[in-house]
Amino acid sequence: MSAAPRAFGPLTSGTTTSRPLLIVAALLLASFVVGFDTRVFAVGLPDIRGAYSLGFDEASWLSTVANAPQILISSAVAWLATVFGVRRVMIPTTLVYAGISLMIPMVHDGGALFALHAARALLLGVFIPATIMVIFRNLDMKYWLIGLSIYALRVPLSQNLGFVLVGIYDDYLGWQWVYWQDVIVTPIIALLLVIGAPREEINIGLLEGADWGGMMLLGCSMTMIYVGLDQGNRLDWFNSGIVTSLLAGGTILFIGFLINESVVTNPWAHASVILSRNIGIGYAIIIAFTFSSSGASISIPGFLQTVVGLRPIAISELYIFGAVIPVFLFIAFAIFLLRRVDARLCIMMGLAAMAFGSLWGSNLTKEWAPFNFLPVVLLHTAGQSFAFFATVVYLIANSDPKRSTAVSAYIQVVRLGSVELAQSLLNTWLRQREQYHSNILTGPISPSSDSLHDALAKLETLFGTGHHGSLKALSTVATAVHAQASILAYADVFILSFCFAIAGIALVICMGAMPFGPLHPDFRRKPPVAEPQPAITG
Repeated sequence: MSAAPRAFGPLTSGTTTSRPLLIVAALLLASFVVGFDTRVFAVGLPDIRGAYSLGFDEASWLSTVANAPQILISSAVAWLATVFGVRRVMIPTTLVYAGISLMIPMVHDGGALFALHAARALLLGVFIPATIMVIFRNLDMKYWLIGLSIYALRVPLSQNLGFVLVGIYDDYLGWQWVYWQDVIVTPIIALLLVIGAPREEINIGLLEGADWGGMMLLGCSMTMIYVGLDQGNRLDWFNSGIVTSLLAGGTILFIGFLINESVVTNPWAHASVILSRNIGIGYAIIIAFTFSSSGASISIPGFLQTVVGLRPIAISELYIFGAVIPVFLFIAFAIFLLRRVDARLCIMMGLAAMAFGSLWGSNLTKEWAPFNFLPVVLLHTAGQSFAFFATVVYLIANSDPKRSTAVSAYIQVVRLGSVELAQSLLNTWLRQREQYHSNILTGPISPSSDSLHDALAKLETLFGTGHHGSLKALSTVATAVHAQASILAYADVFILSFCFAIAGIALVICMGAMPFGPLHPDFRRKPPVAEPQPAITG
């Protein structure tokens, strides 16, 4: 008699709840809270820094503390929701999150400020994985595609609408609403779940065989790597002992996690659930997509704020018409296509749109105003809507949705890790390219340079010929050189974004066909063929 195969994570099957619309509304809000809060905090950090009189280093560590704990808990949330049920995991989390968000603007002690942000980030890490579990555990299979579209919608919508919200808060309501928005939204999530989420029994069997060691190893390893990446650009990467120790320690713990999952009796997230060509390429595409998307999200507001000198409220109109309104049409069209064509075609369409948008953006000059970026924002919004949504659908379909608890752990690591990796490396690239272009532009300039003297002479006719006028003229020249170096650096980021989109398209070519299942375009039209049963012999 052969031994029973080892289980690689709990099984999940879709069942329709009595109030599926409430479940959909709850997961919509939960997924948006994560995107909005992350984006709003990043854009509003200068105002938060001013409100608390934080130095540059303190603000940098506050940003790290306000984000890193997400990855500590997020990979384990799907398992916790499977064991304890969505109600027990999500409802207390949303209410405590609302309370902390209410308290933060009222705190003036530095230690308490950092502690509350860390706790808030830990709770925020629950929302997205729990959203995925709501889809797979509480919706019938025929609604999974719509549920995943809501999950994917948060990426382009939060990136762009979050910028709009910061502009409104800063200029009209006050920086405190960066936090207080959640005091209104998260209790609504709790209410929807109280009414709509089914009551589930605690899975004692899974709890008794819990792989606590694996969960701790993965969470701690990814958190250490996340912090190392987040501080890498500021501390100059491997020239810093802190960054080197964090990255090395995180890598060692991750190797320990993989070893643990291969030897324990009941692995929580065994690597076998993702070890296939299609899954590996799918995760690589998410990384390429994230790098391409991050290039635009860094360059557009960076150029308009640092070079043009606009505040977020002045840029908001661009994102409203270029992203917030069109994204719903793009997602609806993506659902239409995914019900009819292979997901690989949608991925290629999305990445191609992002490539064209990045190529367009690489032509920016100092004359560009916000609406010069409208085609770039439209193309990137379309690309994000198609590429990320279709890739998630493809990954889930190839991973066996019934193993979503184990697969979800890796999705969260790739989602958070790739965003942080992209932001860190692209900001380092931006800084280095700006230094390079600045050196190139200032190379021909010397005290005896005729062109410099001509420029100063023209400026002195405006500022005066005295000592003060000469200093002001020289400062104007230096500012112009720095601005041009920044423009060229942002153009280089767009070019890098284009390259990653093209790399993603090349990876799609290597992907195999999506297996038949609930997310396959033919699932509704062609029922699965039953396998022939073996004959029973006497």
